[in-house]
Amino acid sequence: MDIQRSILFVALAVVSYLLVLQWNQDYGQPVVPPAAVASSVPALPAGEAPTANADIPSASSQGNAPVAPAITTSTADNLIRVRTDVLELDIDPQGGDIVQLKLPQYPRSLQNRDVPFSLFDNGTERTYVAQSGLVGDGPDARSSGRPLYSATSREYQLRDGEDRLVVELTFSEGGVDYLKQFVFQRGVYTVEVGHRIVNGSDRTWSGNVFAQLKRDNSGDPSQNSATGMATYLGAALWTHDEPYKKVSLGDMDDKNLRETVQGGWIAWLQHYFVTAWVPSSDDTHQVTTRKDGQGNYIIGLVGPQLNIPTGSSAETRATLYAGPKIQDDLKALSPGLELTVDYGFLWFIAQPIFWLLQVIHSLLGNWGWSIILLTVLIKLAFFPLSGAGYRSMARMRAMAPKLQALKEQHGEDRQKMSQAMMELYKKEKINPLGGCLPILVQMPVFLALYWVLLESVEIRQAPWLGWIVDLSIKDPYFILPIIMGATMFFQQTLNPTPPDPMQARVLKLMPIVFTFFFLWFPAGLVLYWVVNNILSIGQQWYITRQIEAAAHKA
Repeated sequence: MDIQRSILFVALAVVSYLLVLQWNQDYGQPVVPPAAVASSVPALPAGEAPTANADIPSASSQGNAPVAPAITTSTADNLIRVRTDVLELDIDPQGGDIVQLKLPQYPRSLQNRDVPFSLFDNGTERTYVAQSGLVGDGPDARSSGRPLYSATSREYQLRDGEDRLVVELTFSEGGVDYLKQFVFQRGVYTVEVGHRIVNGSDRTWSGNVFAQLKRDNSGDPSQNSATGMATYLGAALWTHDEPYKKVSLGDMDDKNLRETVQGGWIAWLQHYFVTAWVPSSDDTHQVTTRKDGQGNYIIGLVGPQLNIPTGSSAETRATLYAGPKIQDDLKALSPGLELTVDYGFLWFIAQPIFWLLQVIHSLLGNWGWSIILLTVLIKLAFFPLSGAGYRSMARMRAMAPKLQALKEQHGEDRQKMSQAMMELYKKEKINPLGGCLPILVQMPVFLALYWVLLESVEIRQAPWLGWIVDLSIKDPYFILPIIMGATMFFQQTLNPTPPDPMQARVLKLMPIVFTFFFLWFPAGLVLYWVVNNILSIGQQWYITRQIEAAAHKA
């Protein structure tokens, strides 16, 4: 009977494993929409009216400018295409907004390595654009709609041997000449956006520069976990009181934010990637959030007023960052911007862990082996503390026969049983909580490491070995979660059996529950747990054998 039961259990486990694999193949794989593979830049969706400048702030930053719709709109044919080694973007000459931006160094998926990840989009899959311009007397506040800039070319390419690329757009109206300039550098994800105003009119020109990020409420395209471990998708900004202030979509639904900030930055965050406007640190700006008529969410800033007398000129600049959350680059760009790599409330522990992980990776060159070595180092750091816990559990295991005798002696009288157990613990100098406290002390480190592995873009699409080709997504064959469950089960055999039968049954189910829970965890996180379990088993087995040998001699 026992052999038949074992055979049935193994057969059921194999069938369940094959079913999970088939489900993952049918429903768990990321799908790249056909539009993302196309090389052409899309026009506005059919039937959609141009938004003109209805989403542009007024000079006083009190809301949207009351303007009429424009009759001119851009199509895919007249967009200005710019290509550098790390950016592929398209600028709409009407307004000079960046309406499409792709990251060729970051493939959309391993199944589509030739398709770069799309950060900005103007309606193919989502609405997400970076806008900037001039209001007040500026051309973006005209009742006829936003200005239609001219450029010397429709194609700009950073050539081999070049480190800098400049794209200039021009527009003239009422005796005032406007120059909008985009400056790109090799190997960086920043774009210097400048506005130069030459006032040839017969009166003083007064206006304000604005910069904003506009996005719809679509999901995060860089989110790849099926377990609901969603990272933050929303806006953020820097203020004097809060160097990292989140403004979620729900916050924007409830009310419009308004802050007066000197310098700082505004940003839109998603998993692994961030977009941010960084204005001049010397100027005071009005930062606002709002929704436009199409339901898009906007976080933007309006700069101080520029007054340019007749015959004079002035210029203003801001920096746009659009790329991966690389902490060193973000920190160098503006204070507090590196906090967009959101490690949660344990950031003060997570930051040193990430630094150590980077150091290890610089030596090993593989993020999987780096995670393993980091786990070993963390385990060594907590070796004395965890050893104390394992010794306490080993002593409790050695007391199992005596506990069983007490249970038989007192039967169902729980009160007498508890009193007898406490007396036994006191006599043998055993702390029943000794096995739990070391684990609780280590939990902040474990949670911090969890967020490091989940948030770090460096882990995205990073291979380890064999079938693990991407540590940031689930194990395609669920081998690591199964190993994790097996090590968890084996580790339980080294622990003392709880005297309460119900508690013992619950503990036996834990490896199964955790295995299922970890099936869709990123492989890098599961790898950490597997290595940690194996090291714990080794340490616990050694300590248990030592104590049992000492008890046997006694």
